[in-house]
Amino acid sequence: MVRVALAPVLSLLPLLAPAQTVQMTVQPGNPKLEISRHIQGQFAEHLGRCIYDGIWVEEGLNVPKQGRIRLDVVEALRKIKVPNLRWPGGCFADTYHWRDGVGPTDQRPKMLNMWWGNNLEDNSFGTHEFLELCQLLGTEPYLAANVGSGTVQEMAGWMEYLNSNDDTPLVLERRKNGHPEPFKVSWWGIGNESWGCGGNMTADYYTDVYKRYATFAHNYPASPPLKKIVSGANGDDAHWTETCMKRIPLNQMWGLTLHQYTLPTGNWSGSKGKATGFGEQEYFNTLRNGLRMEAIVTKHAAIMDRYDPEKKVALLVDEWGIWTDVEPGTNPGFLYQQNTLRDALLAGTTLNIFNNHCDRVRGANLAQAINVLQAVILTEKEKMLLTPTYHVFDLYQVHQDAQYLPLQFQSPDYVLGGEKIPALNASASKDKSGAVHISLVNLDPNKALMLETVLPGVSWKTVSGRILTSANVADYNTFDKPATVKLADFKGAKKKGSNLAVTLPARSVVVLELK
Repeated sequence: MVRVALAPVLSLLPLLAPAQTVQMTVQPGNPKLEISRHIQGQFAEHLGRCIYDGIWVEEGLNVPKQGRIRLDVVEALRKIKVPNLRWPGGCFADTYHWRDGVGPTDQRPKMLNMWWGNNLEDNSFGTHEFLELCQLLGTEPYLAANVGSGTVQEMAGWMEYLNSNDDTPLVLERRKNGHPEPFKVSWWGIGNESWGCGGNMTADYYTDVYKRYATFAHNYPASPPLKKIVSGANGDDAHWTETCMKRIPLNQMWGLTLHQYTLPTGNWSGSKGKATGFGEQEYFNTLRNGLRMEAIVTKHAAIMDRYDPEKKVALLVDEWGIWTDVEPGTNPGFLYQQNTLRDALLAGTTLNIFNNHCDRVRGANLAQAINVLQAVILTEKEKMLLTPTYHVFDLYQVHQDAQYLPLQFQSPDYVLGGEKIPALNASASKDKSGAVHISLVNLDPNKALMLETVLPGVSWKTVSGRILTSANVADYNTFDKPATVKLADFKGAKKKGSNLAVTLPARSVVVLELK
């Protein structure tokens, strides 16, 4: 893969630009409001090399394995405490028939994955293999049921197979297949993108279909109650959310999804934009488009509030991330793209948005975990690397299930070509030990920021931190140079009286810990 240098405008020289000062206040917040760990979920679809060659590898590959599950990948995902993993899709879910993926591997039928590259799917990675992976990760499995081409009976049978402990034919089959006890799967998506690849349904039609499926999604005494999740809106489609909230009883849904991707060009029909080798204008456009997540989440949350003022229904942004053109020479249906510091800045920004909407956003899934779109891990035979986006999830795990602390500040602008976006975004929390964590993202590639932060009610003596940055927003890690963009200790924060003073470098993600 040829590495293309970024335009000189993003070189180290702009570090000399004067820093701007920001006044910030960390507010006490509501002790009962937490940032759900499930905001940091991941997504593993049967797409490209996410499952096969990523998680599930050939027996002869010289890497640590349990069966065919790649254990160095498992170890890396465990390190960032992945809270939930969504499977088997995505668009693939609405052509997936779970019975094809259970029982002896050599007896499983093959199928054509018509959504992603027309490759042959051998179903060697199925329900048992996925749930073994989740057990190794210590993560919550999030299954997507086939509504588009499946049946109510098929979905209900999958739930019985996994969650019942009575001597029914399906339970006896599960035991014969090597799992005597119920799997106890709680998270269930009822369809995926039902407005598009999941069936091209209207909102009215889908809500009727959903209610029928949800009626037959039974709880079993041996397992926890199901968390039934509605296939929600595409981007800012308010009508879809309004229809779902109006027509589906609150007691029939635990969550409602939202899918929102960031395209550098904003164009689905032509070039989506470069994964690497972009200039400052494309960098700016990408972050501008990514920041739309704030308005979109606010819009859907406001609709949900009208029908659910007690906020019982979770908003789950279960597909998000940057979507660029694929790497040259790779299968266009496999959606393999490199991952730069720009993408890490977008990830930190997006997670800050979700944290700041944690009263409603209680789950999210980055698309996708390995070798697809904004992956946290890339593999190439025996080699494996951690992307800049991985390091953001490593930094942000301190927010998982911590008390949300609102921040008050006015961001300076990052200006380019007559347009402007906020240069600074942030979120904060207090963990069970009382430590306060503040995550800061400076999107301006040229200017540092000075922060003077007041923390009323917070007792602290020391501050430490880690930073993710690089000389260039287009820097990325390769299999030959896997540590070009990596975490480092951050020394730019200090106590100033009772306040916190921070020098936040250009193009950086910083997470501070105050104790």
